[in-house]
Amino acid sequence: MTIKRHKVTLYGKKECCLCDQAIEILQKVDVSMPFDFEKIDISDKPELLAKFGLTIPVIFVDGVQAFKYRVNEARLRALLHEAQA
Repeated sequence: MTIKRHKVTLYGKKECCLCDQAIEILQKVDVSMPFDFEKIDISDKPELLAKFGLTIPVIFVDGVQAFKYRVNEARLRALLHEAQA
């Protein structure tokens, strides 16, 4: 049985304390439930800045928006686990 490796994408900016907090939680979860992580800085991308603006960080799991502003660790683990089943 092949286990699917999930992709988690965070849209945010540098010097964003909520982004830093979200990354800490993502890194903590990644230790026990590994996933591919991508951080996208929206500062120099006008289309993403217009889309997400001040609602960052926005976190997607496998292409589906899962969190905005804060990451709930228990919910993230549940999402990653559900998708495994």
